[in-house]
Amino acid sequence: MGLSNLLNVLEQYRNVSPANPPQSVHQDFEHVAQNAPQGSLAGGLSQAFQSDQTPPFGQMLGTLFSNSNGQQKAGILNQLISSVGPSLLTSGALGGLAGMLHGGQVTPEQAQQVPPEVVQQMADHAQRQNPSIVDQASQFYSQHPKLVQALGAGALALIMSHLSQRSRG
Repeated sequence: MGLSNLLNVLEQYRNVSPANPPQSVHQDFEHVAQNAPQGSLAGGLSQAFQSDQTPPFGQMLGTLFSNSNGQQKAGILNQLISSVGPSLLTSGALGGLAGMLHGGQVTPEQAQQVPPEVVQQMADHAQRQNPSIVDQASQFYSQHPKLVQALGAGALALIMSHLSQRSRG
């Protein structure tokens, strides 16, 4: 996709509402994500994670987690744990996860055993303790734009809107 085509696609997202995204948002996002700088994608994703027009951060992270492969699941779990520290694993419903890990890094095999609901709880807890986890998770998932499509049309429209604002200068 050429630069002028890319800018034309982004232009239609300038003032788009997540409640009423264009029908082509999935295809448009796929094309734009292939050409956009990773930092710009991360910024759009962070905006979507923090928007009051999308589900809460933990819920969105749980969705991404449930659609991830073992390597991706391990990666985000390790980021959640490192953002808050091992105390995250001993809090409430997450205590069972601590026994599984034995103090080390989460492996892809272990990550496959973690339910998305636990990740949602971890993300909510991590966000309260260390709000920068939103940006860390955004950076992580910006490396996997196909996976980001699992967030749905509204979130993609917000990301595209963010990218359209950045393309203006």
